[in-house]
Amino acid sequence: MTDALPSGSSAPTVLRIILGKRLKELREGSGVRVEDAAKALRVNHLTIRRMENAQVGLKVPYVKELLRLYGVGDAEIGEFISMAEQANAPGWWYPFRDALPDWFRAYVSLETDAQVIRVYEPHYVTGLLQTRDYARAVIRAGFPNASEEALEHRVDLRVRRQALLEQPDAPTLWVVLEEAALRRDVGGAEVMRGQMDRLIEVAGHPGITLRIVPMAAGAHPATGGHLTYFRFRERELQDIVYTEVGLTSAVYLDQRPDVVTHLEALTRVSLLASEYVPDPRTYLMNLRKEYAR
Repeated sequence: MTDALPSGSSAPTVLRIILGKRLKELREGSGVRVEDAAKALRVNHLTIRRMENAQVGLKVPYVKELLRLYGVGDAEIGEFISMAEQANAPGWWYPFRDALPDWFRAYVSLETDAQVIRVYEPHYVTGLLQTRDYARAVIRAGFPNASEEALEHRVDLRVRRQALLEQPDAPTLWVVLEEAALRRDVGGAEVMRGQMDRLIEVAGHPGITLRIVPMAAGAHPATGGHLTYFRFRERELQDIVYTEVGLTSAVYLDQRPDVVTHLEALTRVSLLASEYVPDPRTYLMNLRKEYAR
């Protein structure tokens, strides 16, 4: 298991994660020890580790000094600094930081830059496919004491996340939903009909694959809870799996054995869903009729 990805106000953009890894590669390639890099900057060795692990912002003077120490040429230094400045810029979600739990901020960054997103969701329709009304009902259940203004702010964030599906370079999205998530009456029949309409619509989208696991399918490898798998275009960033721990924390996994175990579970449950519900669109249209009664 990896160390927890940075969270809180320092939750990194994917570019910052990549540049941190690049700094580590350059340091190791030049034979410079962490202690020697820290001595050159007159900082604690933990500062070097935090820069490489994207746990802190990339201070331009520090980056320049390290790149010179690692024997990087002026032209490459200039390019690296330009990217570091971009990486230090707040992500699009910054105005919503008060609505994002510390442990979820890294998720939004990863989601924004992923090439492939695979989700297993046992409890609710996954956030990227929720209608505004459905999202409001889910969030209200989780924050029953929130003001209407705070509630709508959280709903705005969830809807804003969905914009990535409309981009020219939108990620490929695979979603496996438990039947229980579709039969849980969230917000009443009208809200559920609207949510079914949304899922019927996306079931025919070329970039979205939707699978449904009926309760009749029984036990399967992914029954432990929600998980998301991210794959990225950038070679510097390995695949990452996100799993939630209770109601107030999460774990990000990037070690290959962990990622492979979760990816295999996702693949198996997806195949199981295809076997039991080969035509999700027809299944959803029939389910919608039940909410019309």
